[in-house]
Parts: sequence; structure tokens; C-alpha cells
Amino acid sequence: MPEKSIPRSVFQDAKGFAILTVIKAGFIFSGRGGTGLVVAKTPKGWSGPSAITVGGIGFGFQIGVNATEFILVLNTPEAVEAFAKGGNFNIGGSISATAGPVGRTAEAGVMPMAAIYTYSQSQGIFGGISIEGTAIVEAPDTNREYYHRDVSPSEILSGAIKPPPGAKILIDALQAPYETEEEPEK
Repeated sequence: MPEKSIPRSVFQDAKGFAILTVIKAGFIFSGRGGTGLVVAKTPKGWSGPSAITVGGIGFGFQIGVNATEFILVLNTPEAVEAFAKGGNFNIGGSISATAGPVGRTAEAGVMPMAAIYTYSQSQGIFGGISIEGTAIVEAPDTNREYYHRDVSPSEILSGAIKPPPGAKILIDALQAPYETEEEPEK
């Protein structure tokens, strides 16, 4: 349904994507953790995936457990660079995350206004008010296993490292919105 998808114009203007699954649980104190990957648009096409991990803590009036899948649309080269450095990346810190536009009307007139748009889908129940911090960092062991050698997120996301054959499904899915245009109504 168009109302539940990333508008084509937002997708096509993206400089990269981070795709994450995060599980959060808490009662007064909360913790969250998860894994994901980052890909970047390069002059030669899409980069291979760079693995990332997510961790965070919180404190406040809160209770519950949920699992959330996130797609972060990286709208600027600086947003991609934050992931390429491999260090800590704090949502709400140096780069803010903004809920991305959705719907038919957003399709025609959306210009990236934030460094990152977030789209998410959650399962479970969690509620409350808290102070939280989240860090997203590289997963060097996962990258080493996937690429069969030591590689940095910067090498991967710049396109200097050729994506392994297993990345073809992801790269084809990322390329699809550029290849298929909607048929005009007759």
C-alpha cells in the first residue's frame, strides 16, 4: 500500500540505508540491542552491506517488551559518513532522526529535510517516559566473516570493496525502484 511505503522520491534521493532489528525490554531501567546493516549509494551503484550492532540503555517510568524493525534513510553524505567511521553513532546526538514522510501526497513534494528519515514497524507492548541513549557501531567480526578478510566500514560503504555474491539480492532490491517506473493510466 502506498500509505505504508517509503515514497519513491525519498527512496531515489537517498544516499544510503541502515536496516536494523532492535529488541527493547524494561521495567524502570530498560535495555535494547540489535543488529543490522548499512549500504550506501556509490558512483558505481550500491555498496556491499556493512554490519552494525545497536545497544542502549534507558531510565524512567517505563515497562514492556517490543521488537522494532527500522529503516533509516540516509539523506546526506554526512549521514553515510557517520556509519562509515565505524565509531559510535548516537541517535538524538550529533545527527537527529526524523520520522519519514509516508503517503500519496508525500510522494510528489518531499525534499529531504533531515539527515535521516526513520521508518519503523513494532511488535509487542512498551510504554512510558524515559531518558535514553542509543549507540550504533560497526560489527567488525561479522564484516570479517562475510567478506573473508578484515575490511573497514569506510572501505565497504565507499564501494572500494566488491560486494560478495550473497549481497546480490539486497542490491537488486535497492536498484528496483530506479528501474521500474509506474505505467501511466490510459
